[in-house]
Amino acid sequence: MQLRYNYRAYPDAAQRRALASAFGCARVVWNDCLRDRKEAHAAGLPYVKSAELSRLRITQAKRTEERAWLAEVSAVVLQQSLRDLDTAYSNFFNSLKGKRRGRKVGPPRYKSKKDTRQSIRLNTNAFCLQDDGRVYVAKVGNLKVTWSRRLPAAPTSLTVTQDSSGRYFLSFVVDTEPDTLPQVEAESGIDLGLSAFAVLSDGTKISAPRFLRRAEKKLRRLQRELSRKARGSRNRAKARIKVARQHARVADRRRDFHHKASTQIIRDNQAVYVEDLAVSGLGRTRLAKSVHDAGWSAFVGMLEYKAVKHGRTFAKVDRAFPSSQVCSACGYRDGPKPLHVREWTCRACGTVHDRDHNAARNVLFEGGRIVAAGRVETLNACGAPVRRAHVPAQRVEAGSPRKGQTTQAGIPGLQAREHVKEGCNTDIRRAGRSSRVLSRTLVPLRCGR
Repeated sequence: MQLRYNYRAYPDAAQRRALASAFGCARVVWNDCLRDRKEAHAAGLPYVKSAELSRLRITQAKRTEERAWLAEVSAVVLQQSLRDLDTAYSNFFNSLKGKRRGRKVGPPRYKSKKDTRQSIRLNTNAFCLQDDGRVYVAKVGNLKVTWSRRLPAAPTSLTVTQDSSGRYFLSFVVDTEPDTLPQVEAESGIDLGLSAFAVLSDGTKISAPRFLRRAEKKLRRLQRELSRKARGSRNRAKARIKVARQHARVADRRRDFHHKASTQIIRDNQAVYVEDLAVSGLGRTRLAKSVHDAGWSAFVGMLEYKAVKHGRTFAKVDRAFPSSQVCSACGYRDGPKPLHVREWTCRACGTVHDRDHNAARNVLFEGGRIVAAGRVETLNACGAPVRRAHVPAQRVEAGSPRKGQTTQAGIPGLQAREHVKEGCNTDIRRAGRSSRVLSRTLVPLRCGR
């Protein structure tokens, strides 16, 4: 299992200039290689291989006057940029052929220095952890890092990122084993909403923080100040950074809230079921701002990968399931109801229902039915696995095999910690299929209850 750990970095002035140069060189290699492949496709020529692009746009380009500055940055940065382009093309082709699950992926696009996010990727040949807690990056130097938790294992790759507000982050990818939690008896169905962020089947309500709504007053003032600055001026650049920092604070608070809520739900329940909402469609309605402010998609994604990490059962209920129309007490379908109806009485059994609580109970029943049907198909009469449930698996991460001890696991001063807390700095890499993760995830289904 691959986990990602993010940490805030604080480069000095010289290191910021070196990182800016690395961002620019990686962007130029990406654009040059993408241009060659697009021109070859327009001319009806075969797909240009990566080896040819590496020779033309990296090795030989360094010897020319126009691209001599490519030699000022680490060669690993340039090679990883080409590998990322190959990955983008692979995702695009697999999406066209139907081999990639999820939404359709478009073709790679050109990068710009005005993009809100700049990044470079490094393997273990171009970075290492120092004894004093700093991180050495090739051709950049030793970066000061704020360590909020220890690394559970030696990292296999590093991504250095600069966001729109000028902050720098180091993102380490670590191969680690799942942290299976003790089994519990509780199961939960979740109904996501806007008046209450989430309502659980046991009646627990998680209020909606509405981080964007609470920050709108200050955002309006900052954006008004930005619009009054002359284009191209230094004052406008300063005002833009202020707006970006405010948006970053909103996003950070929302992400922190999602992590804390999802971790608590996963720890308290052996099985979690949630409705598969059409967030992209709801984002085009009059409720768009509230829907995006809630961040349902990110929250469900956290529940999904944390269930895999901690050995819990997770399932999505189809969005066509009428969770708000069916009585959870007797099963009578009472028909659709407008959104302003928050409480209703079943015409068959007379039970008074809270709309969201009733929907959460129905999601729990339907999710249990789906998992039970999957359990029947999982084992045949002889006990051999026949079909496995769908769970998220790792996404291929650019990196290099461990040869020697160029990096170390853990951070000096934090070695005494034995547990890594869940938080907004941890993420799991998922895409594709992994039989190893699937077999671990099915254990609770066979021997739990």
